[in-house]
Amino acid sequence: MKYCDLHCDVLTQTGERQVTAERLKRGDCLLQCFAAFLDVRENRFETVNHLIDRFEKMCEREKYRIVKSKEDIEQDKINVLLTVEEGGAIEGDLKKLDALFQRGVRMMTLVWNYPNEIGFPNFPRYEELFTGGATLAERETVRGLTAFGRETVARMMDIGMLVDVSHGSDKLFYDVAEIADEKNKPFVASHSGAQSVYDCARNLTDAEIKRLADLGGVVGIDFCADFISDDQSAEGQRAAILAHARAIVNAGGEDALCIGSDFDGIPENAYMKNPASVPLLLEEFTREFGFSTAEKIAWKNFLRIL
Repeated sequence: MKYCDLHCDVLTQTGERQVTAERLKRGDCLLQCFAAFLDVRENRFETVNHLIDRFEKMCEREKYRIVKSKEDIEQDKINVLLTVEEGGAIEGDLKKLDALFQRGVRMMTLVWNYPNEIGFPNFPRYEELFTGGATLAERETVRGLTAFGRETVARMMDIGMLVDVSHGSDKLFYDVAEIADEKNKPFVASHSGAQSVYDCARNLTDAEIKRLADLGGVVGIDFCADFISDDQSAEGQRAAILAHARAIVNAGGEDALCIGSDFDGIPENAYMKNPASVPLLLEEFTREFGFSTAEKIAWKNFLRIL
């Protein structure tokens, strides 16, 4: 069964990569999204353009097919879609958003782990996670989109760039949903899980999943072990990923779930090590939900959005 993956961080991976052309072929990947991810505070637009240059060179080297719409996809190729993770890349300038669209960016994660001109992340005190001053369960519920963030979301929906709320605060989520409702447009959470299964701010509540699904959006289930279960063994992760998938389907329906691995942005998951492991998960989804629903999760739901 072919699949689409809504998020990976290969472009900024300097060590051994989880995502390679050979592993994508073994996994029978139809479409892999590659994120130009920023963790810098200065020269952000310049940096993201350098990452796009790297993306284009990688695609030429690996013979990937760059797509910008559903109609560009070819079944016998490894199709790739360019995304941006961290809306600070546009440096508070909608002209820079348009420039990224012209370079082929078709999805943008509004925030990462720090506030930017667009809005606020899910962790209110990210840096304190590493000192014990904050916990993974502590959520930002008050601060959401800025005024410029509202303009950005509206502009993205108008030009056809998918709005991605992964890493965003609860308030940011509902601010985006309000705009999406007004414009009758879907949005996505490219790499998130279910808070009802594991209490982490990176995971969506059942109410958020339902709201996103009601607007036609999808959640890409991610494989970051720290965000999905305390049991980081292969069996523990298998059970946890299935539990998150059930929770998302229960809250949002079978049209709301996709795959959003976060490969190369996370330590190796003991169960989902790399793209070659994905067929194992699709077999689990087939046993759990039946073939037709598993096929929706694997690729049909995201292609509908695209």
